[in-house]
Amino acid sequence: MSENKTGQVIKSTGSWYKVKSGNEIYQCKIRGKLRLNVAVKATNPVAVGDFVDFFVEQNQHEAVITNLHDRKNYIIRKSTNLSKQAHILAANVDLAILVITVDFPKTELVFIDRFLAAAEAYSIPVLIVANKYDLYEAEQLETLEFFELMYQSIGYQFLSVSVKTGKGIQALKTITAGKIIVIAGNSGVGKSSLVKALDESIDLKIGDISLANKSGKHTTTFAEMHETAFGAKIIDTPGVRAFGLYDFKNETVDHFFPEIFKLAASCKFGNCTHRHEPGCAVVAALEKGKLSPTRYNSYINILEGDDGKYREDVYK
Repeated sequence: MSENKTGQVIKSTGSWYKVKSGNEIYQCKIRGKLRLNVAVKATNPVAVGDFVDFFVEQNQHEAVITNLHDRKNYIIRKSTNLSKQAHILAANVDLAILVITVDFPKTELVFIDRFLAAAEAYSIPVLIVANKYDLYEAEQLETLEFFELMYQSIGYQFLSVSVKTGKGIQALKTITAGKIIVIAGNSGVGKSSLVKALDESIDLKIGDISLANKSGKHTTTFAEMHETAFGAKIIDTPGVRAFGLYDFKNETVDHFFPEIFKLAASCKFGNCTHRHEPGCAVVAALEKGKLSPTRYNSYINILEGDDGKYREDVYK
């Protein structure tokens, strides 16, 4: 005798999924037909945060996912293994936290902007969290201030934290309490340490930084949702080195840069690409110092290619 249930995916390993239904957790697999019914061509048709229907045979510990519920939203990036497919980081989230570091290792601005654009595409609010504040000296603090002023002026929340000293941790708890959040960032920025600082009962492996290139080692292998004592549900994701954008069309890229989209309303031509057209309000703002050159660089970077890497030659 089988029993049909509904639950939320709390861990994905690629072939197995942990699904929580009530107070019970089930190990689930996907029924083959489900892959054909998912609109997005993703390497993971079911993601952490998804709500699913599944059935379990009586006295069995394994279950089969039979249906994927409609998603409120999801954060997605191009798969590094299969360029024509995507990887869904998390689904049905209230807030995305992008953890960055201005050093140890350095998070490139183009990476930040690509993540922000992907979140904008699906109307997911983003909080930028600058970690490792305790390690920074004068030059790095100046860079951090530049980051903070730039992103706050666009409308993004920005918070500096230190896991070591506790700076900003209580503020982060206040912001995230009662929300389903996804936490993402480059390898080595301290995502797992930050999650443990928020709730020390969460058991996560903490990695080291490679001294050779100041890059992080992967410690989180699979996405997993953790429930906290203060009411937040945190989806921890594996670190990534680049953020390839999935299914972005050049004519709509400016929609996902709020300040560029606002300026574009004053361009002479409705199909302006903001590169060379006469009467472009975006280029005019750039030349007058009213638009960040780094943000413009990230916009052009997306138009010119989708490898997620910074290009010095895009804007000079």
